[in-house]
Amino acid sequence: MRRLRNPEGPLSTLATVTESRGKELYVIVCAAEPAAEVGRLVAMAQEEGWIVQIVATPSALDFIDVPALERQTGRPVRSRYRKPSEPKPPRADAIIVAPATYNTINKFAQGIADTYALGVLAEAPGLGIPVVVLPCVNEALAARIPYRRSVEELRADGVRVLSGLDWKRALAEFGSQDQGGVEPDTV
Repeated sequence: MRRLRNPEGPLSTLATVTESRGKELYVIVCAAEPAAEVGRLVAMAQEEGWIVQIVATPSALDFIDVPALERQTGRPVRSRYRKPSEPKPPRADAIIVAPATYNTINKFAQGIADTYALGVLAEAPGLGIPVVVLPCVNEALAARIPYRRSVEELRADGVRVLSGLDWKRALAEFGSQDQGGVEPDTV
């Protein structure tokens, strides 16, 4: 790990950058109960050689243990756009949205980028970054036409929308990190 000097002060944790040793996996976390367990997904991804960057929606910050995730990843949890004085993070090689809420799924499908997390998601398909979405939506919301339409639109845009919160399956969608490829979509 190397540290970059923050021009506005001494070396800081927020200016810490992990040297690239593998591929970058962004885990976008939304405000839902399973968010508290996202550290398990991080550990699984790290075991497979991924370098993990947590991106949380503003509401998700109340659902996760930010300091623990920062220790686990060696990186700050991102929830806002960076300031010009802050280092630019590496581009994601793949993205998992888990848990993905009704609100985030619908906004992602519509291209709405009103938070940092949604801004990252809005660009991903256009940049060719594979995205896997693990919805955490109750039956009443999942039955709604706007939600079903959003899932169809995301799939048409190449986004993999899986059922359930199977983190192992989400990682498997990207194939072996060492092979550098993405296996065909089986959903």
